[in-house]
Amino acid sequence: MSHGSLHYDVCIIGGGINGAGIARDLAGRGARVFLCEKGDLANATSSSSTKLIHGGLRYLEYYDFKLVYKALKERKLLLELAPHIIWPLRFVLPHNKNLRPKWLIRLGLFLYDHVTLRDKLLPASKSINLKKGEFGKPLLSKFKSGFSYSDCWVDDARLVVLNALDAAEKGANISTYTRCKFMERRGGRWLITLHDEEEDYEYCITARMVVNAAGPWVKHLLDVNGLTHEDTLGVRTVKGSHIVVPRMYEGEHCYIIQQLDGRIMFTIPYENNFTLIGTTEEHVDGNLDKKTTISANEIDYLCASVNATFEKKIGPDDIVWTYSGVRPLIEDGAKDDKSVTRDFKLVLEEKEAPLLSVYGGKITTYRRLATKAAHLVKKALPSLELGDNFTHKEHLPGGDFSHLKKQEFTNGIMKAYQWLPEDIAKRYVRSYGTRMHIFLEGLTSLGDMGQDFGAGLYGVEVDYMLTHEFARTADDILYRRSKLGLKMTQEEIDRVKHFIRAYHF
Repeated sequence: MSHGSLHYDVCIIGGGINGAGIARDLAGRGARVFLCEKGDLANATSSSSTKLIHGGLRYLEYYDFKLVYKALKERKLLLELAPHIIWPLRFVLPHNKNLRPKWLIRLGLFLYDHVTLRDKLLPASKSINLKKGEFGKPLLSKFKSGFSYSDCWVDDARLVVLNALDAAEKGANISTYTRCKFMERRGGRWLITLHDEEEDYEYCITARMVVNAAGPWVKHLLDVNGLTHEDTLGVRTVKGSHIVVPRMYEGEHCYIIQQLDGRIMFTIPYENNFTLIGTTEEHVDGNLDKKTTISANEIDYLCASVNATFEKKIGPDDIVWTYSGVRPLIEDGAKDDKSVTRDFKLVLEEKEAPLLSVYGGKITTYRRLATKAAHLVKKALPSLELGDNFTHKEHLPGGDFSHLKKQEFTNGIMKAYQWLPEDIAKRYVRSYGTRMHIFLEGLTSLGDMGQDFGAGLYGVEVDYMLTHEFARTADDILYRRSKLGLKMTQEEIDRVKHFIRAYHF
C-alpha cells in the first residue's frame, strides 16, 4: 500500500476531534500534514460524548465565565459552518426545590443568554409552567415549574470525519488503523515508526514537528517514548457512559435533570426512535487500550435518575445500546471530577524537533484549540510558511447552505430526488448535506442504489463511506458515521460485514 510522501512538516498522533481539527487547520494553511490514528476516526472519546455543542451552563457554578464565553461564541460559529450535522435543541430544566434555588438558576440563564451579547440565532431562556403544555406531560407531578433555554446538538463522530475529510482534500495524509509504535528525535527531525494494523507491517516517516493529540493517551505516549519530564502535566481520566432506550416522550426537546450529588443529566431525542440518557463520571485507571464499557453502577445511576423524574420507568432490560468514553481532563488538583476544568492546555516543547501536546478540551471549542495549535506550530517552525486562518469562515464539507434555510434546502432535496423515501432524504441532509449529491447523482430509483442492507442503508452510501470517509469496518459505518446499527437485525449487520470483507478483498 502506498502512503505517499514519507517526509512531513507535522505529524499528528490521534484522530479524535482535536487531531482532526488541527490537521484541517494546518493543511488548509499549506503545511504538509500526516495524521495517524490507531483505530477509526473518533474511535474513543470523540464519539462517546453527550453530542452537544453548548456553552456549558453548569460551568457558571464554578465561575468559569471565560470558558462559557468562548464556548458560546464557538456554538454560534459552528451552527453556521456545519448546519447539516449541528442543529438547535431546546432544553427543559425542571426545578427541584431541594437543590438549586430558582433565583440562582434564573441568574445563571440570564448570564448564559447575555454573555455573548445574545445569540440571535437561538431563542432566549424563559421560565415555564410544567402543569401546562407538552414540557410537563412526561414528568412526575411534583415538578410544577422550570426553565427552558437553547443550545445545540451535534453528530460528534461525523464532525470528526468531516474535519479529517476536509484536511485530506487540502493535502493531508489521514492514516487510520495506523499505530505510532515509537518516535525519537534524530538529525533535527522526528523519526516515527508506524504499524499498519490492517496489513500488519511497519514503516517510518519523518516530520519536523509532532503534535501529540492522543486524548486519554496523551501522557502515555510521552511515557512510552521517554519524553516525560518532572514537570510534565498530569491527566485525570474520567469515564462517561450513556444508555439508549426506546423513545420516552414526544417532542424534540431535551430534559436537563439536576442530581442530588450536584451533577446534571440529559435525556435527548435520539435517531427518531430513541432517547439518549447520560452522562456519568467515574474515575478510571489502568490500561486505556481495554475497551471502555458501562458498569452496573452506572446503569443503576442513570435508570434511577430517570425514574425519579419521569412517569415512565426504565430498567436495564429497556436498554438497547450503551457507549462509554474516557475524558482526558487536565489534572488541576480539583477535589472531585465534576469540578475539573473542561478547558484545554497546549504544551509546547521547543527543541530542534518541537513537540506540542494537547491536554483536555471539549468538542465545542475544538476549532479554537486547532487555531491556537497552528499559531504554536508557526512559532516553533518559523521557516514554515503558513497561510491565514480560514476555519472561522469556511464551511465543513456538505455544510455550504444557511442554517436559517435548512428546511428550504431539505425541501429542494426531496423535490430533486422524489423517488427517495422522505426519512432517507432527511437523514442524508443531516449527515452529508450537499455532499449527498456525490453518491446520488444520476440515480433515478431505489433500484439504482445497490444492495439494500436494511434500515435505509444502501450500497451507494456504504461505498461512499468506504471511499471518501475513511471507514474500514462495520462498526465504523453502523455506529459512528451512521447510527443505523441501532435499527438493524443481526442478519442485516452481518450482510454489511460480508459486503465490507468482499470490498477489501
